[in-house]
Amino acid sequence: MDFQAALAYLDEHMSYQKTGRIDSPTVGPITAICSALGDPQLSAPVIHVTGTNGKGSTVQMISRLLMAQGLKVGTYTSPHLQSVTERFKCNGEPISEEDLGEQIGAVADVATLVGEDPGYFEILTAAAFRWFADIAVDVMVIEVGLLGRWDATNIVESQVAVVTNIGMDHNEFAGPSLRHVAEEKAGIVKPGSAVIIGETDPELVEIFREAGGATSFAVGADFATISNALAVNGRLLDIRTPTTIYTDVFLPLNGAHQGENAAVALAAVETFFAAPLPEDVVIEGFAEVTMPGRFEIMGRQPLTIIDGAHNPQGADSCAEVFFGDFHPDGRRILVAATLRDPVSMLAALRVDDFDIVFVATAPTPRGVPVAELEAAAKELGSDHIVSFDTVEEACARAMSYADGDDAILVTGSLYTAGAARAALESLAN
Repeated sequence: MDFQAALAYLDEHMSYQKTGRIDSPTVGPITAICSALGDPQLSAPVIHVTGTNGKGSTVQMISRLLMAQGLKVGTYTSPHLQSVTERFKCNGEPISEEDLGEQIGAVADVATLVGEDPGYFEILTAAAFRWFADIAVDVMVIEVGLLGRWDATNIVESQVAVVTNIGMDHNEFAGPSLRHVAEEKAGIVKPGSAVIIGETDPELVEIFREAGGATSFAVGADFATISNALAVNGRLLDIRTPTTIYTDVFLPLNGAHQGENAAVALAAVETFFAAPLPEDVVIEGFAEVTMPGRFEIMGRQPLTIIDGAHNPQGADSCAEVFFGDFHPDGRRILVAATLRDPVSMLAALRVDDFDIVFVATAPTPRGVPVAELEAAAKELGSDHIVSFDTVEEACARAMSYADGDDAILVTGSLYTAGAARAALESLAN
């Protein structure tokens, strides 16, 4: 199967876009498919990462630390910004279109053979496991797609299970309380897993400690970021792990929350090796981290930033960095396109603190209609709101409106950030 045929096959199986509570959750289809493929998910040790926010950043930090230690690392993440190939990486490099087409073709053939009709995410997950087995990675770093227990990635047997934090998200599938969400995410813990817990709520921490893992380490008690200072183009960190204190570690990501993610990532990698890491490995690994679409600076005049915040907790962190770390002096321009909870999302973004707000519908069937976003912005006190059909149109108008002293923030989901990234790159050329 070539790449275009693979994309068409994926489009035919876009079940991930469905909404509504999961009535009969199962990992049956992907279990059957991967069994027929020879269980490629068991071909290398696994670090499995779940959480409400920070999963993607933590996965990238873990991968870079493992790479700095000399391992061949397969990384699987979701969603993508601009191309589905971004979800599959070996030592930081995306899979080629040719190889992805071949992997998806193999999954499609096996699915037919075993009589399964997998969804979009199941197809991609099986393809990732098969590719990692084919190229013989030393370790897989796997990001959960949705919650944990019934996620397609949860057929792995992880050596380390990581939870970044717990927030109210995906409540159409789990809830209504944080405890329910935590219980679903704790489903990734296996009997042999070491569990790294980035959540601080004692009640939720206990859920993960009691989830059946071999051992557990919790932020605060066992590891922590003990200094988290603003630096040029990132953060300067001191991190305490169960074995060591690492000082003056530069992380080239914006936001204090990324410093907290760094402690989780470092504790996870130390636990994987069951030993401290050499200081030069830690310095090198963190220095190489890049996160397109996560408070990514696309331009300086005007200051132009895209961020994939997709829930109120992430939106609050985004606003804190924008107004606190960058404190723009010129006009503040918001481009927003969200997936859910428009009032909660825009309130968390401090929409009434922006001088003008451009709203659009996010480029996904789950995008909130632009009329609802406009109404939410008005309800929250915004006086200057302009509506657009697409994120691309909103970005183009924002760039033409802004001058060199202004600041533009584009956010609301990773789908929004991906569309904005392509549009802004095109406008710059």
